[in-house]
Formats: sequence, structure tokens, C-alpha cells
Amino acid sequence: MKKIIAINASPRGNWNTATLVKEAAKGAENNGAEIKYYDLYKLEKFTGCISCFGCKLPANLGKCICKDGLSEVLEEIRTADGLIIGSPNYLGDVTAGFRALYERLIFQYISYKKETPNYSRRKIPVLFVMTSNADESFYDRIGYTATLEKYKGNFDNFVGPTKVMVCGNTWQVNDYDRYNWTMFDVNAKKERRETVFPAEKENAYNLGVQMAEGHWE
Repeated sequence: MKKIIAINASPRGNWNTATLVKEAAKGAENNGAEIKYYDLYKLEKFTGCISCFGCKLPANLGKCICKDGLSEVLEEIRTADGLIIGSPNYLGDVTAGFRALYERLIFQYISYKKETPNYSRRKIPVLFVMTSNADESFYDRIGYTATLEKYKGNFDNFVGPTKVMVCGNTWQVNDYDRYNWTMFDVNAKKERRETVFPAEKENAYNLGVQMAEGHWE
């Protein structure tokens, strides 16, 4: 049975990002995969890379030795057959929690050796989900596409072949009037939530199916 790690890197445990990560995980699980799910912001305290270079020493090549709330997650990814991870877009980038995990996951595999530049010997499929208030049509103009390509490139090189799923123009809160957010067309956002988001959930589910079945070309 395949083991797939699913990670919600949003501080909100049941909103847009979490919903799509869970749907992808459900698609994988319903097709024979074992799922280990993590809400990143519910873990014990953790940090990004502390630059100790322990992962470059002979006894620990390619393995982060920092012990904190991410240790179990990193070890589970190391032995997994697939990774599903999602983050909302905060200020043009991923969340701080995602970034901490990303630093620890990627940096441990960088060898700084010409002959073996990558300590990762086992590549697994990766689904990277990003949600955002901004619509996808703005991504090229405001630099979000370049940001996604940066993360995808490092996932491709150090973890495995990566697919990116974007869900933009999201429904952020249930009561927009409470915050007096006058820049939004609330009715249009609500309509999108009711008509488009279900299709995005289905897409996430199908990507989970593909990961479980090994169809990740």
C-alpha cells in the first residue's frame, strides 16, 4: 500500500486550502493509499532551517537533525510514496509555516558537491496547492506565477515530479460586512464559491487519485 503525506500549511484548519488538501488525500485514500495528514499549525513548536549543517556531515547526509515539531513530518516524507501540500498565499508568498518546512525539507538534500549535488535518492510525486484571494488571471502580472515556479523547481529537483494546483479568488470569510471590506464584489465571490469551488475540489480529488494510481506524468 502506498503511503501519502498530506499537509495543510494554512493556520485555518477547515477553510479553502485545508479543504483542497483533504480532497486530494481522499482521492488517494479511496484508491488504496494510506494517508498521514498534518495540520502544520497544530504541531509542536518548530522553526525553519537553523543552518547547523548537520545534514552535511557523514553520519547524517541528507537528513535534517534538528529536533522539533517538524522532525516526524520530515521522516514521514522521507519514507512516503507521495506528498500533498497546500498553502494560502500570504503577501505574495507561502505561509511562514510552509516556508519553515520547505527550508528543512529541501536544504537537507543539497550537498554542495559537484559529483553528487543532490542527496535525495528517492523521488516521489508532489502536489502543491496554492489558494489566494487574487484571481489566477492576475498571477503573471503580480509575480505569483514566478513564485510558484520557484517552489516547483526545487520540489522537482529535490523531492520529485511536482504538479501545481491554483485556486484563486477564494471566499475568505462568511461575513464580509463584519470587516467592511468594500473592495470586493461579495455576491460574485459567493457565486464563485458555490459554482466553481466544487469543481476545484473535484480536480483536487482526481489529482489524489492519479497520485495513488501512479499516473503522474
